[in-house]
Amino acid sequence: MTINETQDELIDDFAFFEDWMAKYEYLIQLGKDLPLIDDRYKKDEYLIKGCQSKVWLHADYQNGKVVFTADSDAIITKGLVGLMIKVLSEHTPEEIASSELYFIDQIGLKEHLSPTRANGLLSMVKQMKLYAVALNAKS
Repeated sequence: MTINETQDELIDDFAFFEDWMAKYEYLIQLGKDLPLIDDRYKKDEYLIKGCQSKVWLHADYQNGKVVFTADSDAIITKGLVGLMIKVLSEHTPEEIASSELYFIDQIGLKEHLSPTRANGLLSMVKQMKLYAVALNAKS
């Protein structure tokens, strides 16, 4: 699926839930389903700056695509990074770097996250795009 197809699918998924408690439960489940990051990447150099919680993010370049793994010490934040990985992982660096992530506004995340979590989410997006640009330059 393309990045936009995944975003559209997530918009539909979130529309299914009637209230934000159910949407938070869905986010938590995304965090639980997140593939485990290798412990060697749970170091300060892989922490996303700008997140109140600890969020470790690693990007690998495999067969022309960026594969992200991550973890967090906070369950909602882990769900947020899981959401971002669902959208951006397994795509080319060019696709990631040029993507417009409209689903964040359309599912109402910005209005329902605390300011610190919203800033953390923006930091995740920025870091994932930076990894994509860096991996593209390397290849």
